[in-house]
Amino acid sequence: MPDDLGAARDAAERRGVGSYERHIFLCIGPDCCSTETGEAAWSRLKRRTALLNGSSDRGRIYRTKVGCLRICENGPVAVVYPEGTWYAGLDAEGLERVISEHLGEGRKVEELVIGRNPLSAPQPPAD
Repeated sequence: MPDDLGAARDAAERRGVGSYERHIFLCIGPDCCSTETGEAAWSRLKRRTALLNGSSDRGRIYRTKVGCLRICENGPVAVVYPEGTWYAGLDAEGLERVISEHLGEGRKVEELVIGRNPLSAPQPPAD
C-alpha cells in the first residue's frame, strides 16, 4: 500500500472525480466484437463525450475502456452508471444513440438495453 497517495489524489482532482453525472464503461473486445470494431467504438465514444463535456479531460460524463464485461455476445457492450443500464449491439448507430440519448439527455435507449443493475447510495440504518 502506498504511503503517499497525494499524486493519485491530485490526478483524480484534475480529472474531476466527484463531479461526474454518468460513467460509461465500454468493452472493446476481442470476445464480444472484433478488435477493430471495439477500437472504432472507443474512438467514437472519446470524440463524442469530449464534445458533450466541452473538454477531453473533464466534464460531467466519464468514460472507461475495458477488455471484458463478461457479456461476450453482440458487442460492443457497455454499462452506464449510476443507472446501471447495460447495452449490447453497439454498432456505430447504436453507440451514437446511447451517447446522444442516454449520456446527453438522460433517456435510456430501451431497444438496446440487455440488463439493469442500478447503483444507489447506502442508506443509513433506521432509528
